[in-house]
Amino acid sequence: MRILVADCSAEYSGRLNASLPFARRVLLIKADNSLLIFSELGSYKPLNWMTAPCTIREIVPDTGVRDGDDITDGEHDGPVPQKVLRVTADKSSDILEVTLYHVYSDESYDLGVDPGLVKDGVEDHLQRYLAEQIHRIGEGAKLVRREYPTAIGPVDIMALNADGEHVAIEIKRHGGIDGVEQLTRYCELLNRDPLLAPVHGIFAAQTITPQARVLAEDRGFRCLILDYEEMKGTEDDSLRLF
Repeated sequence: MRILVADCSAEYSGRLNASLPFARRVLLIKADNSLLIFSELGSYKPLNWMTAPCTIREIVPDTGVRDGDDITDGEHDGPVPQKVLRVTADKSSDILEVTLYHVYSDESYDLGVDPGLVKDGVEDHLQRYLAEQIHRIGEGAKLVRREYPTAIGPVDIMALNADGEHVAIEIKRHGGIDGVEQLTRYCELLNRDPLLAPVHGIFAAQTITPQARVLAEDRGFRCLILDYEEMKGTEDDSLRLF
């Protein structure tokens, strides 16, 4: 990772055109040559960027003026460009040119291999906990299996209710209309199998939007709110003293 703090301007051309006027900014250049430009304030997102695959070149402009001097010859007025970082996309005609006028810091660091973000409370965790605590969908319920295969993809959980009827459960962290549509497709397909029908649907999530709840209930599905912290807390209940 290379980090530069510099007075700079930038021009992006290609599928869109954009420019950044002269200002002090932070530039991040990653090992894959991606370049991102950040400002002191505002959003966490970069002001402009070029992502891999791309090629980066450093160009030293021939100004005939020493670094740190200003041009005041009548035609130009302002700081002298020290170098230009030209980043070209490998698969398109997009070009990002960053003109550096004064570099305050230019440091490189070897960050090594990042193991990636470990998320707690993702859908896989919710699925595992609900499979282990299948009684949450109703007393007498039994787990058939997780990732129940169908021709259009696996159902998160297939279970049997107390009456011995199949229940397809779709699990989301944040339940929206798309999740309800997904459950609808699964149930329509599964109900064509006389060995499974009738197949009921449960839409389970940590939060469910009002629109998704209305749609789910209109299609005969039950909505189930999952309290992740509570479910996680009961995971090792057999090991607790109290």
